[in-house]
Amino acid sequence: MQAHGPVVVGVDGSASGSEAVCWAAREAVRRRVGLRLVSALVLPEPNHLGNPGLGTSYKRTMTEAAEQVLADAVALARSVEPGLEMESELRSGFAIPVLLAESDRAGLVVVGSRGLGGFTGLLVGSVAIALVARGASPVVVVRGDAEEGADDTRPVVVGVDGSPVSEEALALAFEEAALHRAPLLALHTWQDVVELGIAALVDWNGVEAEEHALLAERLAGWAEKYPDVEVRRRVVRDRPAAELVDLSRSARLVVVGSRGRGGVRGLLLGSVSHALVHHAQCPVLVARPS
Repeated sequence: MQAHGPVVVGVDGSASGSEAVCWAAREAVRRRVGLRLVSALVLPEPNHLGNPGLGTSYKRTMTEAAEQVLADAVALARSVEPGLEMESELRSGFAIPVLLAESDRAGLVVVGSRGLGGFTGLLVGSVAIALVARGASPVVVVRGDAEEGADDTRPVVVGVDGSPVSEEALALAFEEAALHRAPLLALHTWQDVVELGIAALVDWNGVEAEEHALLAERLAGWAEKYPDVEVRRRVVRDRPAAELVDLSRSARLVVVGSRGRGGVRGLLLGSVSHALVHHAQCPVLVARPS
């Protein structure tokens, strides 16, 4: 990942992919970087097992169709942000390895939540999950309500669990809140895992006070770095995935780490990030370890 690298968006011609292009164009302007639009195409090998003998004209048709999809995406991005510097490329290969390679020099990779399937499809169950799990850069999966207006007061929501990648998520969340000129809502959840026999002996008020203190400690340095960002805190005794999905209904963006501490407060890809990528009602930004 390059800190000031371009915003890269995966293009596949789907409605969801078009929403990703629009979101990525606006984000590139906010970050003052270029936009790179990338599409992946796999052409059948001449002697591949099962190849029905498709000729060069069929390959040319496939290539021209993919080039048109990419050109349409460029035109869409220009209609959203006319003065934005951008480049586009139709790359040979499957979507996952192509976009993983792009993430090496990207500041951010953006994909839609649902694709067309087939050779160029950006399916949430494959491409987005692979990028979240293995990408070198942060990844945004554009879901739900991605539109923004001048009077938009929705917050950027971030999940905090105290892990190193949670710190990466906090850094991104404060940056995004500043770029969007939006408030930041920091969520910390906790759950009791004690045996029923001693549950009555636990000072739950004390436990909750400790969880509030933990969140305040994690936020302190970032709040000083971003004094203009309004910070709100939320500490609840609940599962993080359920709470974040619920908060996404009134958020402009949800930010989480790709892997957390596991256990009680864990923001683990298999649970929280995975749930948000599939069920959030707004775009999801997943931080990757530095």
